[in-house]
Amino acid sequence: MQRITILGATGSIGVSTLDVLARHPDKYEVYALSAHGRVDELAAQCAQFRPARAVVGSADAAARLALLLRERGIKTDVEYGEAALCDIASHSQTDTVMAAIVGAAGLAPTLAAARAGKKILLANKEALVMSGQLFMDAVQEHGATLLPIDSEHNAIFQSLPQSYARSPRGAGVSKILLTASGGPFLKRDVATLEHVTPDEACKHPNWEMGRKISVDSATMMNKGLEVIEAHWLFGAPASLIEVVIHPQSVIHSMVSYVDGSVIAELGNPDMRTPIANALAFPDRIESGVGQLDLTAIGTLHFEKPDFVRFPCLALAFEALQAGGTAPALLNAANEVAVAAFLDRRIGFRDIDRVIARVMHENEHGAASSIDAVMAQDARARRAATAIVDGIAR
Repeated sequence: MQRITILGATGSIGVSTLDVLARHPDKYEVYALSAHGRVDELAAQCAQFRPARAVVGSADAAARLALLLRERGIKTDVEYGEAALCDIASHSQTDTVMAAIVGAAGLAPTLAAARAGKKILLANKEALVMSGQLFMDAVQEHGATLLPIDSEHNAIFQSLPQSYARSPRGAGVSKILLTASGGPFLKRDVATLEHVTPDEACKHPNWEMGRKISVDSATMMNKGLEVIEAHWLFGAPASLIEVVIHPQSVIHSMVSYVDGSVIAELGNPDMRTPIANALAFPDRIESGVGQLDLTAIGTLHFEKPDFVRFPCLALAFEALQAGGTAPALLNAANEVAVAAFLDRRIGFRDIDRVIARVMHENEHGAASSIDAVMAQDARARRAATAIVDGIAR
């Protein structure tokens, strides 16, 4: 029986994880759930799965959750704050941690899970984007197991030999091919992107996701962050990572080998597939996802990404090549810019302009410690906020 902690239980990944767990009550038990502010949703999850602990983002949210649980006769302990998140991620009663908190807020508890030697199902890409070497060092030093949940990285993981040791050349890998749907604006006139609304940006053609990650998909920053994540997960330099636009989202990613073989993972676009794969690895369990019917799809399309249409993708490659704290600058500026866009304070094309200015107007330091990374993160957020304020006036 695996005991699971889900960080970010009320988000799309958390909900999908609980759906898979509910199908296998003989294999999995929920130890703890966390959510930032969606108290009603978290209370309903606690009622169904009866975790020992639940963590929220504030004292007010904790008080509201505790009241709801008392009214239902549920004895889940309620806590709040980053220290509580780190504790449920590293606690001896936790075997497996689903790291699904969006953004930089997920870094500390995910790192705590690594330092406690847990099995980590990584859906929070920012942990690697911001502190890649530090995070991978913690995984190795403390004997943690790291399994990717992003559909693309999980596809690459499945397409590599099980003995793969973060050495592409040693495994005969010639290229890692990250597929991307291209989002909702793949064919839209570039000149009209200045006038995109938040609702339009959040209408992903294939996947159901939260609003922040949906905007990241529309700008292709999501793919840019995945490029950086792939670098750390698989030990691949930027020169061995290629992005391929694949609008159908049927092939989730591929690995090209020196002998000319290309191995791909295919499936219906449903996050329960990579979640089930990682939960049960190296075994397989039923996920609730329907079987892929290739004859119904008929044709698959591929094209190269357009960096004029998707400048955020180019900025991510630039940050990876710069190294150090440049990816932390990129990520922080993006979080601020996307939040401002969703609040209708800036336009869609202002997102990449804010990020570019933050990256080019601030020095990149060495990612020598978590404190150094977080200091750069804070500096980038201040710079991005000042730029957003200037645009919004």
